[in-house]
Parts: sequence; C-alpha cells; structure tokens
Amino acid sequence: MSVENSGALEGDKGLSNRHVQLIAIGGTIGTGLFMGAGDSIHFAGPAILLTYAVIGLMMFVVMRAIGEMLYADPTQHTFIAFMSKYLGKKTGSFASWSYWLTVAFMGMAELTAIGKYVQFWFPSWPAWLIQIVILVILTSVNLIAVALYGEAEFWFAMIKIVAILSLIATGIIMLLTGFKTSQGTVSVSNLFSHFSLMPNGAGNFINSFQMVMFAFVGMEFIGMTAAETKDARKVLPKAINQIPFRILFFYLGALATIMVIYPWQQIPANQSPFVAVFKLAGINWAAALVNFVVLTSAASALNSVIFSASRNFYSLAVESKSPILKRFTKMSSHKLPANAVLITALLIACSAIIAVLPQISDAFTFVTSASTDLFIMIYVLTLVTYWQYRKSNDYLKDGFLMVAPKFFVPVAIIGFVLIYLTLFFNQSAMVPAIGATIWLIGFTIVQAFKKA
Repeated sequence: MSVENSGALEGDKGLSNRHVQLIAIGGTIGTGLFMGAGDSIHFAGPAILLTYAVIGLMMFVVMRAIGEMLYADPTQHTFIAFMSKYLGKKTGSFASWSYWLTVAFMGMAELTAIGKYVQFWFPSWPAWLIQIVILVILTSVNLIAVALYGEAEFWFAMIKIVAILSLIATGIIMLLTGFKTSQGTVSVSNLFSHFSLMPNGAGNFINSFQMVMFAFVGMEFIGMTAAETKDARKVLPKAINQIPFRILFFYLGALATIMVIYPWQQIPANQSPFVAVFKLAGINWAAALVNFVVLTSAASALNSVIFSASRNFYSLAVESKSPILKRFTKMSSHKLPANAVLITALLIACSAIIAVLPQISDAFTFVTSASTDLFIMIYVLTLVTYWQYRKSNDYLKDGFLMVAPKFFVPVAIIGFVLIYLTLFFNQSAMVPAIGATIWLIGFTIVQAFKKA
C-alpha cells in the first residue's frame, strides 16, 4: 500500500501506549488459555511450559520484525502492506485476503462462544439473538472513535489479567500455607513429579503445538494500531519489547500455578482447569466466575477482531481497481473506515446462522483450526518480507533493530513450517490444514493467470 493511501487513517490518533499494550494482550489471551489449558496439559504435562516458551520466542521474532518495519515507516496502517511493497502485489493480495478472512473467522468463533457463555446464565435466550446484540454493540464502539475502542479493550483485557493474577496469588498463598486439597497437598513437587518430556507419547506432545500456537495468534494486532498511536516511534519499541514477555508471564505463571495446586496427571482434559483449581480452593461458584472471565475474553477478542480486520479490508479496498470495493474506502465523520467495519461485521454475523446448526461445536473447532493454519502462513510471509526489507534502500540502520536476525529469522521460519507440517498428523486439525493448503495453491494459480 502506498504512503499516500495509508495516510487516510491518520485523522484520529487516539491510542496511547497502554491502549496498544492491552490491545495485543486482549487479542492473544483468551479461550486458548482459559478453556484450552486442560487439553494442553493433558497432551504434554509440565513440558507444555517449554512449548509455550519456544513458540512465545518465535512470536517475539515476528513482533520485532513487524516493529522494525513499522518504525522505519509508521505511516503504514497495517504490517501486511509491507508484503506488497517488498514481495510484490500478488503476494500482498494473498496475505491481505487471507488475513481478513482468517481474522474474521476467528471473530465468528468468538461470537459463537459468546452466545454459549451468555446462555450459561440465560439458557432460554436464543444464541443467534445474543450474538447479534453483542455484535451490534461492539461494532458501534468501533464506529465511534479509536480512543473509545482502545478504552473498551483496555478494560476488557484488565478483567483477564486480574483473573490470572488472582489465580497466581491464590496458588502462592496455598503453597506457602501447605494447603491440602482433595488431590493432596499443594506443592512444587506436583509440577515435577514423574516429569517426562513426552509423558503421553510423542504424538500427543506434537499435538500440543497446534493448541499452543492458537493461544498466541492475535499478538500481531499491535501492527494494526501503529498508525493510530499518538507517537508511533516512541510507543512501538516499548510496547513490542514488553508484550511478549508479559504474555509469557501470564501463560507460564498460570499454567505452573495450576500444576502446583493440581497434580498434572489428574487435571481433566476438555474442560477449564481454572474451574477445577478454584473449586479446590473452596470457591464453589468457580464455574460462574470463569464463565464471566471467558465471556469478557471472547468479547475482548471480538473487539480486537473488528478493529484489525476492518483496517485490513480498508487496505484491500484502497488497493483494488474494482468499483465495488472502492465503496469501502469511505471514511466516517470520525475519520474511521466505516464501510470496512460494517462489511467485516456482516461477515462475522454469519456466526448467528451457524448458531442454529446442530454441528456448532465441530464448526467452531474447524474455524479456529483453519484460522491458525492461515496465521502460520502469514507469519512466515512476514519474516520473508522483513528479510527483503533489510536488503532494500528503506532499511533504517539506526532504527528499532532486531537482535541477531541472521540467526533468529531462519530459525523462526523453520519452526513455523514444522508446526504447520505437524497439523497433518493431528486428526482434529488435518482437514483445516488441507483446506488452508488448497486455499494457498488455488489463490496462487488464480493470481498466476491475472495481469500484473
């Protein structure tokens, strides 16, 4: 995307460092931790901490690559725009459409989850109606002002952070007092008892990578906020350096606490370990507590999805020669891409249709898995783009530079490719992986026959 076009969104720079920090945290910490931690621990045991650390560092490499490019050219309102600039328009087109679709699908999954969470308290309310109401509210927030969006996301994310810190604090108190539960005494030995890198076999250990990878997707949302910060070059380095480590702290801290309180061999799969832990601590209303947390987590993630995906679609519309897409370049009185927000919300609203289908749980799994597959493709393209940027005349030698890129970038790319390949050996992720591969091949074939 050209600098001239990208400047269209510069009218309302209402995001501060705290907004940017919480947008990324809000887009990352969600159901992958609160609801998926039980499966992750079941697959890999305490070794899941190593898996989170490794993938977290890979994501940090991606974040630093995005940060370095945005620091050099903060006028770009999406890091995807750099792909068109350094890898060609066809590659940029693939990345842009893939990113918009995969983030919108993630929004559909979150909205579907919201319907289920609200029904926990109001089982007679139809899920489709709940979804429409929530979507209208969050879309309205995104249409009013960037600052209001950032403020809403700030408080959404704060609820998650307080919940995780409460869990960690509870675990520390139980550990120091030698608290005894129905599962035994709370002790660090619960974490290391019968430790094995692959306690449930190599296959299950490999399967854990897909689940952990899904838990991290969305961290790059910070790249969509760069042009709408008050001082991009001041905010970006601080935000990018802090976010990955804060997220790792929340993930590793929460998981370690869970396994200290609850022997990892007994942690039930397919349900939230947060519920089990709070119940062991004597909080019988833990189910309602965790349901409230995951509800706000899903709303937070959906809020970030609408913001991020709408900016990506706006970029697509600006670059397109189609008169139909040109309609979506219209800006509101608040200097926001109103039509792009609305079309994104309309796609996400399809989840209300899915809500009446009997296979909704399968659809949810499929959509989230497919999103993860496409995210991996985009992360690899981001690192390839970064490498081309370093070779270009735009390379800013005194900018926000990545440490040892010649080592970390190739290692991260290899890591992402290996994770993608493992999806074909994971029964629940195989079909989405095949579908994502077909999307890549099909899009490439179509683009090959198009004129440049």
